[in-house]
Amino acid sequence: MSVEIRVPPLGESVVEATVGRWTKKEGDAVQKDEVLVELETDKITVEVAAPASGTLGAVSKNEGDTVGLNELLAVMEAGAGASAADEQGRTANVRFEEKAGAEAPKTDDSAAAAPPAATATAEPPARAPQTSPAGRAIAAEKGLDIAAVPGSGPNGRVTKDDVVRAADAKGAAPAQPAAAPTPAAATPAAAPTPAQKPAAAPANGRPETRERMSRRRQTIARRLVEAQQTTASLTTFNEVDMSAVMQLRKERQDEFVKKHGIKLGFMSFFTKAVIGALKAFPRVNAEIQGDEMVLKQHYDIGIAVGAEEGLVVPVVRDADKKSFAALEKEIAELGTRARDGKLTLEELQGGTFTITNGGIFGSMLSTPILNPPQVGILGMHNIVERPVAVNGAVEIRPIMYIALTYDHRIVDGSEAVRFLVTIKRMIEDPINLLLEG
Repeated sequence: MSVEIRVPPLGESVVEATVGRWTKKEGDAVQKDEVLVELETDKITVEVAAPASGTLGAVSKNEGDTVGLNELLAVMEAGAGASAADEQGRTANVRFEEKAGAEAPKTDDSAAAAPPAATATAEPPARAPQTSPAGRAIAAEKGLDIAAVPGSGPNGRVTKDDVVRAADAKGAAPAQPAAAPTPAAATPAAAPTPAQKPAAAPANGRPETRERMSRRRQTIARRLVEAQQTTASLTTFNEVDMSAVMQLRKERQDEFVKKHGIKLGFMSFFTKAVIGALKAFPRVNAEIQGDEMVLKQHYDIGIAVGAEEGLVVPVVRDADKKSFAALEKEIAELGTRARDGKLTLEELQGGTFTITNGGIFGSMLSTPILNPPQVGILGMHNIVERPVAVNGAVEIRPIMYIALTYDHRIVDGSEAVRFLVTIKRMIEDPINLLLEG
């Protein structure tokens, strides 16, 4: 029986993807739940699995093609041994997971799984492709045989964490090659990175490597160019004396950690200060729709996080209603999930203002680019001890430069300057955060 493989739901507001890598070729035998193809969106990578056992037939879309929802990817022939449940499930059973190894949603397939004792000799060749792209990459880097890694995911799927644990257990020593590995098990581990082509020797004799931009990287590039072309961006700067905040953290850190189980960082202070400034200058918390300004009375603050696949901006909802501890916990959790590639689309949408902290990488000064439709973004930078004049005397103080990029179409220069001065005033005297933040 012919079974169509189509593009599954990709998430809210995501209507297209790029075909990343086919793990099987036309005519290859496939097992149920074996990953056939990876689809790249601007946020996550979707793995499309075989809904039944059989043979992969005609492939309709090649690597690099753009596809839409429910578009035909390939046709496969369900094998004679496929159960009726396999055939009836077909497209409805296509499963997907996030890029960095998030476990796939549970399906009814687990009820039909064969007992381990009955499949002990048949599973290893088919298990190798059943892992995330991140898991395969780590296994290849560490020299691990992916077929030998125990899987903790649904139906024995090998997750990124499984591979990391296996690598840690083996230490730095490379894994011993498996005895007589089957082609199906060896190919995924030995294959080069999907987006990377082997180095070639150009005419001038100097080697180069061509690497296809991921869907997320393409989207980031497009949005950054659009932001520069469609907004009247301007950046203003100021400096903040961090002495008071650093002293407060020093005095209260142990008590804060003991009570809340998390350290008191700088991000909660700046988030509170930003909210206070947004309340004082509401047009910085607005967006432009046609010839109207939409002034927002809620404060969903985006926190920019550098991840392996590019910058992402998870959103802290209703940040004005959260305590310092709640902000620190949520920001830390979102940052971890962003770096692990486990954010949901909902967590990346709908921010009203963004904060980006290049200081954690050592940046002294930068001009952030707007994140449309937002009209303001605050850039934090490295804290450096500098000589400053204090009451007629020169003192060494921990100073941070801050930058506000704003859309000059609706935010006037005087507003932007006073916005930064408000943040400076609240950070330098944290009591103001209780009154205004």
